[in-house]
Amino acid sequence: MKKYSLKPLPHDHLQLVVPQKLRVNYKTDLNEAQYEAVTSVNGPHLIIAGAGTGKTRTIVYRVSYLVELGVRPDAILLLTFTRKAAQEMLRRASILLDARCERVSGGTFHSFANSVLRKHAPLLGLERSFTILDQTDAEDVMNLIRTRLKFDTKERRFPRKEALYDLYSRSVNTLTPLSALLAVDYPQYLEQEQDISTLCREYEAYKKRHQLMDYDDLLTSLARLLQEHESVRDLLSDRYKYIMVDEYQDTNRVQAEIARLLAGAHRNLMVVGDDAQSIYSFRGSTIRNILEFPEQFPDCKVIKLEENFRSTQPILNLANAILARAGTGERT
Repeated sequence: MKKYSLKPLPHDHLQLVVPQKLRVNYKTDLNEAQYEAVTSVNGPHLIIAGAGTGKTRTIVYRVSYLVELGVRPDAILLLTFTRKAAQEMLRRASILLDARCERVSGGTFHSFANSVLRKHAPLLGLERSFTILDQTDAEDVMNLIRTRLKFDTKERRFPRKEALYDLYSRSVNTLTPLSALLAVDYPQYLEQEQDISTLCREYEAYKKRHQLMDYDDLLTSLARLLQEHESVRDLLSDRYKYIMVDEYQDTNRVQAEIARLLAGAHRNLMVVGDDAQSIYSFRGSTIRNILEFPEQFPDCKVIKLEENFRSTQPILNLANAILARAGTGERT
């Protein structure tokens, strides 16, 4: 006799039933595009949201909507660029719906990476009690090594600690070899490439010996953990069934890879950003993350928030004209 068994639905087809009566009137509170973004649940989504189009409101309402559908709050992960931004969004969502929204997992990429690595660091050969270097500390370590190697006594002036750390950090965040970065962005240091490479290797060895991690290490280590350890990747993907990333235009390559890997099992990833602005390029962010999202997820749903609530029409007309010329390469 043939036996039948029930199998769970794949994560990208999670069945959520909309209650007959929702506590929040999403249809009335939101415009058409915002409502579409809030109520689009499963699968990859790209939300293009310019300044003043209600981006934060949309994220707040989507958190509320998911919780109303019965998603466990701790199964929702909201990644933002500042802890304050995450806290404010979840506070507003809790006011909108109820206190369950405060239990949503929200924070920065770095804080999320820190919490994950504290549990799984041994898989990477690290101790769970590693110490985090802030930027000032990292620059001081660079300077210590610079002095030990006597690079500060060379006839030709060697880069200062701030420049060295900026160079190293940009190389890590953009996944660009040091030689290529020097050639394009730091040609004044090309003659010292060998010494700079030596210093960077010594910096990495120093951190490893002393169980130190800088901010960049948090991201690269989490990405490596997700890439190399399928069990951890599946564990996190199963825990966080709905992932949202704010200000996606300001993510770097490593952060984009982390988001992709976290959503690998279910693909319920919504990224929100403005393809016309990027304010953190000096930290290695790249606008290509938002432009290439549809290529990484060919079936993604693209929703544009275009109704502006801050500016008058003449100002918007001027802004649109400037953006149009920027897109064609014309001088303004």
